[in-house]
Amino acid sequence: MEEKEQVKTTAVKGTDMARKVRGLVKNIYRSAHEAKAQGKKVAYFMVASQYDEIVRAMDVVPLPTENYAGLCAAKRDMDRFLLKAEADGYSQVLCSYARIGLGFDSLRKELGGIPENSPDGGMPVPDMMLGSSAVCDPRFKWYQAAGRYLQVPTHSIDVVGPPAYADLNEVRDHYIKYQKEQFEGLIAFLETQTGKKMDKERLWETIRLSDEAWRLWYEIDRLRVAIPSPMPTQDHFSIMVAGHYYSGTQVAVDFYQGLYDEVKYKAENKIGMIPDEKYRVLYGGGLPPWHTLWIFNYFESFGAVFVIENVYRGYDPVEVPSHVKDPVEYLAWRTYLRFTQRHVKAKANSGNPVVERLLGLIDDYKIDGVVFHACRSCRATTVGQVHLKNLLGRYTDIPMMQLVSDMVDLRDYSEAQWKAQIGAFIEALAGRAA
Repeated sequence: MEEKEQVKTTAVKGTDMARKVRGLVKNIYRSAHEAKAQGKKVAYFMVASQYDEIVRAMDVVPLPTENYAGLCAAKRDMDRFLLKAEADGYSQVLCSYARIGLGFDSLRKELGGIPENSPDGGMPVPDMMLGSSAVCDPRFKWYQAAGRYLQVPTHSIDVVGPPAYADLNEVRDHYIKYQKEQFEGLIAFLETQTGKKMDKERLWETIRLSDEAWRLWYEIDRLRVAIPSPMPTQDHFSIMVAGHYYSGTQVAVDFYQGLYDEVKYKAENKIGMIPDEKYRVLYGGGLPPWHTLWIFNYFESFGAVFVIENVYRGYDPVEVPSHVKDPVEYLAWRTYLRFTQRHVKAKANSGNPVVERLLGLIDDYKIDGVVFHACRSCRATTVGQVHLKNLLGRYTDIPMMQLVSDMVDLRDYSEAQWKAQIGAFIEALAGRAA
């Protein structure tokens, strides 16, 4: 155990607020244990499923299983859970987030309690599991599979947006109506599980808090156009905790207000992450390597700073029409608008909304190079990544690189290979700048 604690995994942060996130993460699991002790309802849930405000408004305590997998990787305490899931028959190519979660649940059932020395006290047995179709299939198949170890009610919702080629005027009403029905089904399920009705005024309040937190987060990212970078990408992978796991709470609003003030001060006073910022890099896609976040500091040793990213955020503010007076319909509209905000631009240019977002970031943030991370067990962010990189290359000639490993499974990572690739990438950046 002592040897594990000496292994370097996390990155040096650039902001004081990012250094406070560790307390927010600990509180997620502490709050879940306290809720269980008090007889409150606790739910496994998936990030970015658009239902956060509903869960908060029903006073259900969310327990993010994907985040726990990342935490285990950051602590380098993932192998026992991965190996247990694989011993139970789950393939190594299955989402490693899911394998850690399933392995943890399997061990907890086998041992009759939380495995010893589990990071942050481990996850208590939930009262329910809330899946969704957002992003990938493990987001609902994972919780179905967890039924081997947990006898608790499970409910999954569909979260969908139209393809970029769709006629938005023709399909809009259908998608919004369908999404509203999905949210209403979730509310009915939660009302059954909690024994109380949804308070729509409470739901409006959680929506207001969520929208304000995400607005502040957006404004923070806009400040990051400053040169030198006032906040690097490794900070983003910490501060996203407030927006994704405290959505609909004053905690998230207060956190981002504090971060906004700090980043604004740094931007105005030209305080960067490193003394000599030579190259500005975009994290173009793929889940982060939670087991090796220090790699961002390795790039910085060559003067390359990751200044913005295209993962674990993705939504710019949207304007829901003022005629929408029902909070559930508001959430349906907001989901639709979030998923289609670059469709028109994509149809007129590359045909791909992600490419349009990346092109906008490259221009706005004065990007010198792009790095992608291909995660072997994450099909959702890896399949098509090479095509995306090639398509992006039609519109920009800046250097691009794809690193390969996994988000939490260290067996797919080679430090020597990465450093060799990074060296070549830095040479390309230097050659272009010359």
